[in-house]
Amino acid sequence: MIIRKDSYPTQQVEKMRDGDGVVTIERLLTPEELYDKGRLYAILTLPPGASIGYHVHEGEMESFYVISGKAEYNDNGETVTLMPGDTSLTAADEGHSIRSIGDTDLALLAQILYK
Repeated sequence: MIIRKDSYPTQQVEKMRDGDGVVTIERLLTPEELYDKGRLYAILTLPPGASIGYHVHEGEMESFYVISGKAEYNDNGETVTLMPGDTSLTAADEGHSIRSIGDTDLALLAQILYK
């Protein structure tokens, strides 16, 4: 199966998880295409200053792979900077948040899988 870029469902979420600004979500695969083992496989785009607020993942994990941009990442209370090529992993029952801190959009490959 091939899925073309122009067919990805895209949505914009304002103040995602009580964050700032607007996050664009481009869904690459559906939960069914993930064999119902997860609920998200998508590109997230955050313009400078936009963020996803702190939240805890219960019964699931989330990973971010930084495609481009620069991020301030809260990993269970520890703040670090993420750059292109970095990957974060938030395990089940752990929490995180992320903010775009560069001069360009932050693009992330995001995946949420069930425990």
